Amino acid sequence: MYKDLDNLIMYRELGSDCILRNLADAFRAFDEKSCSMQELTGRIYREIRRLLSLGTDFGFDKNLWHDYIAYILVTNENPFTLTAECTELEEGSVRNFILSDIKIFIRLFCYDFSVIEKELQLDCFSTISNYKAIQKRATLYNKDVSEKVRGLSDSINRIIFETDKAGLDDETTAEAVLEVLTDFYRKHGVGALGLNSAFRVCENDEFDNPSAPENVPSTANSSADSMVLPGGVRLTSIRNNSEIRLDDLIGYDIQKKRLRENTEAFLAGSPANNVLLFGDAGTGKSTSIKALINEYENRGLRMIELYKHQMKKLSTVISGLKNRNYKFIIYMDDLSFEENETEYKYLKAVIEGGLETRPDNVLIYATSNRRNLIKETWNDTNDVELDKHRSDTLQEKLSLVSRFGVTIPYMRPNKKEYEAIVSELAERAGIVADSDEGQTGFSKEKLLEEAGKWSVGHGGMSGRAAQQLIDSLT
Repeated sequence: MYKDLDNLIMYRELGSDCILRNLADAFRAFDEKSCSMQELTGRIYREIRRLLSLGTDFGFDKNLWHDYIAYILVTNENPFTLTAECTELEEGSVRNFILSDIKIFIRLFCYDFSVIEKELQLDCFSTISNYKAIQKRATLYNKDVSEKVRGLSDSINRIIFETDKAGLDDETTAEAVLEVLTDFYRKHGVGALGLNSAFRVCENDEFDNPSAPENVPSTANSSADSMVLPGGVRLTSIRNNSEIRLDDLIGYDIQKKRLRENTEAFLAGSPANNVLLFGDAGTGKSTSIKALINEYENRGLRMIELYKHQMKKLSTVISGLKNRNYKFIIYMDDLSFEENETEYKYLKAVIEGGLETRPDNVLIYATSNRRNLIKETWNDTNDVELDKHRSDTLQEKLSLVSRFGVTIPYMRPNKKEYEAIVSELAERAGIVADSDEGQTGFSKEKLLEEAGKWSVGHGGMSGRAAQQLIDSLT
């Protein structure tokens, strides 16, 4: 194993504390007899424990070793994998280097642990090769990563079995595996960005201590859950996204249409604008943006959530994303600024105004309850205000919102619209049937009566209030 790892070229950077490399070092010590059997067993058990933790985090099953090798292949960001997600691999010297690495990974995939198990009287490798995972809810592990890694693992296993059964040589097997890999990179990408659709920017305490958790075998700069952008900002995946889609949001058809049109133009490579969704609370602004991930993830859309207090990192984030083969929406929820807050100046400079042009694969989508984002007071227009250039002050406050090319209002529904939302949600939840009495004993008339009472005590008529009512009744 260690001799093969020493011969890797393109996939050579596996990280400083990689399970595979640590096991290879243990096997080297076994061959060289440079440590006691007890110490060697402890080193192997440590890596097996980490492998089991990794399998738990990502829902691996059947053969943890196969899934782990596939995990390395899909998370290793190198010149080949980053190029393969953008374009097809051509014939040439680089292809020969890659095929050499693929042959090594095939040998690792089929590695025979029986010798070391016999000498050390272990059975841990046999156990992880015939592993049965505990069934658990998908919300407890990263389902997206699990499905993609296990799918690749099964494909590689099938190729090796079929080519071996047909008596084909190693070169043919490597070519077939390389074809599957390049198809994977082109379809999904590589690293955390390829395996996940939504991310958040890490907080300062996470950023100041960026070492990966013990159970995450990092590659040079990426794992299945997180990555460090050029410039040092770490992104962490958001595992359990809401599965809502735009059609699930009742009403606001014009608003959703404008949001779709801008987003689809963006994904098609046509000119598109930054978007501001503003209006009353609970009307579906945030839901509309979150729904875009489920609508367009398969077309290469990725979303990065960034909070107001992280605004200084915005330019670094954008700079680190510009060379990737995805379309990124930087999502800022509930964006607004008080008079004494100046973070908005970073946002102004990044959107339009800085020397560096915003890359074509990045847009900013924000929601706010304020139309103009920055708090305005009567003093801004008061004739007796001491500010000599009060019009300049007003323009400074209005200049941020003008940088959003698309502004979409989400206003509170009237009574008729609110009742329509309640009725539709109730029907989806199975609370009210067309008959006089529904499954819970509510007629439609009684339901609407309850909806009116609910809105009085829960912030008025809104889609959020309607959903809360239905949740309460169910």
